[in-house]
Amino acid sequence: MTCEMCGKDAPTSPTLLEGTTLQLCEKCGKYGKVLAPPKAAMQKQAQKQHIVRAAEPSFAVVDDYAERIRKARARLGLTQKEFALKLNEKESVLQKLENGSHEPSIDLARKLERLLHITLVEEEKEEKTVAAKDAGGGMTIGDLVKNR
Repeated sequence: MTCEMCGKDAPTSPTLLEGTTLQLCEKCGKYGKVLAPPKAAMQKQAQKQHIVRAAEPSFAVVDDYAERIRKARARLGLTQKEFALKLNEKESVLQKLENGSHEPSIDLARKLERLLHITLVEEEKEEKTVAAKDAGGGMTIGDLVKNR
């Protein structure tokens, strides 16, 4: 274990120091109030279970967001100025969104989705790629000479 104050590898114990609980070695522990002796701390850490959490899904704005926003606004019969007021955003922001020069944040995209009844945010899916293995194990100088 590593002391959070001096960085020394030594048995540590939880210590209250200026209102903060730190894992400190015996030497650094004298500057605060030791909450548990090192042996008890070691036993507690041994009893702790490591919880592996699934990665939270990540979201991204679709590539054709500008076209979708422009078509949906036109479908509702609103001008950019009217829609910007409804959206509570500047008209220039809406213009940049519709011409594709500014990608909306996830929060703004969600707001647009609610008002326009369209989909702008999609969950990104992780793609696992498996590299094909070569029988030869890679390119060698000999392979380079053969290719010429």
